[in-house]
Amino acid sequence: MEFTNLNKDRKSIRKTSTDLGSMVFGKVPPQAKEAEEAILGAIMLEKGAFDTVIEILKPECFYVDAHQRIFKAMQSLAGKNSQIDLLTVVEELKFKEELDIVGGAFYVTRLTNAVVSSANIDAHSRIVLQKFIQRELIRISGEIIGDAYEDSIDVFDMLDDAESKLFGITNNHLRKNFDEIETVLVKTIKRIEDMRNRQEDITGVPTGFASLDRVTYGWQPTDLIVLAARPSVGKTAFALNLARNAALHPTKPTPVGFFSLEMSSSQLVQRILSAESEIWLEKIARGQLEEYEMKQLHDKGINRLTKAPIFIDDTAALNIFELRAKCRRLKNKHNVGLIIIDYLQLMSGSGDRNANREQEISRISRDLKGLAKELQIPIIALSQLSREVEKRKEGNKMPQLSDLRESGAIEQDADMVMFLYRPEYYNITANEFGESNKGETHVRIAKHRNGSLETIKLRALLHIQKFTEMEGDDFGGMGKPQGNWKPVPGNEGDNNARLFIQKGSKMNDGEFDEDAPF
Repeated sequence: MEFTNLNKDRKSIRKTSTDLGSMVFGKVPPQAKEAEEAILGAIMLEKGAFDTVIEILKPECFYVDAHQRIFKAMQSLAGKNSQIDLLTVVEELKFKEELDIVGGAFYVTRLTNAVVSSANIDAHSRIVLQKFIQRELIRISGEIIGDAYEDSIDVFDMLDDAESKLFGITNNHLRKNFDEIETVLVKTIKRIEDMRNRQEDITGVPTGFASLDRVTYGWQPTDLIVLAARPSVGKTAFALNLARNAALHPTKPTPVGFFSLEMSSSQLVQRILSAESEIWLEKIARGQLEEYEMKQLHDKGINRLTKAPIFIDDTAALNIFELRAKCRRLKNKHNVGLIIIDYLQLMSGSGDRNANREQEISRISRDLKGLAKELQIPIIALSQLSREVEKRKEGNKMPQLSDLRESGAIEQDADMVMFLYRPEYYNITANEFGESNKGETHVRIAKHRNGSLETIKLRALLHIQKFTEMEGDDFGGMGKPQGNWKPVPGNEGDNNARLFIQKGSKMNDGEFDEDAPF
């Protein structure tokens, strides 16, 4: 017998023999029998009560087996567009041959006699749901404890399994209710009035580039923005410019969370210092700085960056579940208004071994869009492009939506897709007028759900990791940090450092199957 089959057999034997009841011996599982009876009785007495309950509860949410069967019978009646009352429920149970199992017609009748009104059916339903979630947490915890004692199960598989089970509870049973249009209209009118009273046109997080802000009006809340380019075009440099511009904006400083799956935090900070101090990155990286350059680095770089509410996490092979948890903490503790991920293809998914890479990327992009909606902030995800760009004929190297690597779901889920294109990258050193286009960078907006499709031209000064408008630009600002992330020291005696670093988890160290796309 193969070892893989042996492990599977061992796991199946263990699963069937796990007695969770022995783990909670002497304790009664969380339940609300009286509330269950009140719900079922109210459904049979009040027309339309079932529609209220079905949005909250599923049959498995009921603790008593008889109540599960009765609720399933009500579901069957609703599917047939039949009225739900005492007689129809009894007849449906007879048809399913389950009337005697639930306690006969007498028990069903008793449910209606115990209910005075259905006025509180919504509250009763939520009590039952809470008890069900408690029971599910106990069950999942028991399975995790059982798995943790098994040496034959890979610890990372166990973590993925635990994460998916916990996420399943949230995703399947904690859904948002409908909003009445009146409520939404009030919020919309208030937002319109707020925007009318603004002194500036930017309604979201500022990009720091006036030409780009004119098209986007800033990065909008709940939006998923995909920034894609070929390797070495300047994706990371541009993303760091966006983070720095948002955090140091003079009138609207916004805390930024930057997740780097490719580069270390020290490398990122070197790039930010180079852009802010306008000192060559090569000199900073090698430490070959003159005395005046050290002063410039300190005055223009460190002094300003200590005021920047930028939070950097360099965890390698970050999975979507861990990313969600970290983003929620950043939002709650530091009120982060922008998340940047560098880059999408280096993330790992839910751990489903049967899913291919395209399905995994699709799941990640959907989850990122859901996270942006949940936190009410924009998320910028960097992405690699396929080699199809290189295969096209000369003169047509501008990226297209079909060039996005590994999944077509990225362009579907994204609210905005931007491409970076530098003619220099393809040895094109002059434009059609014969003028030098050194550093010229095209930011092409190929998809914009809430605006126009345009191409913005910026100047790339990659030796200092900085992007500017064609005529130049300057930014500054201040913010307010707090929390437990490790600050980069500022001036001597200055305890107000504002650049925070979160070191990567040691659990992510090791080898991974996915080849990093370069």
